[in-house]
Amino acid sequence: MQPILDIKNVDKLYAKHQALKDVSLQVPKGSIFGLLGPNGAGKTSLIRIINQITGPDAGEVLFNGELLKPKHTERIGYLPEERGLYRKMKVGEQATYLCMLKGLDRKTANQKLKHWFEKFQIVDWWDKKVEDLSKGMQQKVQFIVTVLHEPELIILDEPFSGFDPINTNLIKSEILELRDKGTTVIFSTHNMESVEEICDHIALINKAEKILDGSVKEVKEAYRANIYELNFVGNKMGFTNALWTGAELLDFQNKGETQYAKVKLLGDVKSNDLLRALLPVAEIHSLGEVLPSMNDIFIQKVTEIETDDE
Repeated sequence: MQPILDIKNVDKLYAKHQALKDVSLQVPKGSIFGLLGPNGAGKTSLIRIINQITGPDAGEVLFNGELLKPKHTERIGYLPEERGLYRKMKVGEQATYLCMLKGLDRKTANQKLKHWFEKFQIVDWWDKKVEDLSKGMQQKVQFIVTVLHEPELIILDEPFSGFDPINTNLIKSEILELRDKGTTVIFSTHNMESVEEICDHIALINKAEKILDGSVKEVKEAYRANIYELNFVGNKMGFTNALWTGAELLDFQNKGETQYAKVKLLGDVKSNDLLRALLPVAEIHSLGEVLPSMNDIFIQKVTEIETDDE
């Protein structure tokens, strides 16, 4: 299937600062795509290019196979990290105005906004001034305005910033529902836990370059470290002796009647080899592989790059 966004060899230079260097990636249609990276990595520069706030110095961006053009703006929704509501305007008046900028007429905008305000239980905010709302309340309004015109592509930059857990889960549910209806979402965040929960694909940018991309499942499997967790009945000495040179004991905890251990298999040793070694000395209740978290992978890759540079 043709990707909704095909970014090819994009460079961006600000004076003497290289913001993006030969960045290429594809955003699959109907997916939640995590755009990850440390502060200053180049994520915002790439988002600005997609939104046509600025242009690339080299390379190109294709939207549904067509070179990105101003006409595509109405098919993209963008929630920036820096919120931008007019504080003195009334919430309903401002939301209607912003929706009209996306091509909706006033009547349609009002109808759709009333639906979303009811859905988010914020109908009472319609005639309040923006300055009377908390940061989280303002974010709810901006999220609604971002998605209301039903764009094909939605770009969310740190959308959970300032939200309490209840509202964070509300927005997560809405993002997943949008994805399930066919909308593509680019999700830029530092929150790796959220990435694990909702993203289908990721790209990691560091120091202007893409250093990793792929489906979340593929990336996690590529960085698996042959580490397993076990729960068993038996004594530590017998367990440790049975490991011999086939595995390294990383953690051991006594949990009442059962024991917990984390081990790293060495060389070509497989999980079945581990079981065969342990069964004579322990009653195994569970054995499971520990895949690295996205946070672990993020730190590992960024650290590798910094070490190489040094």
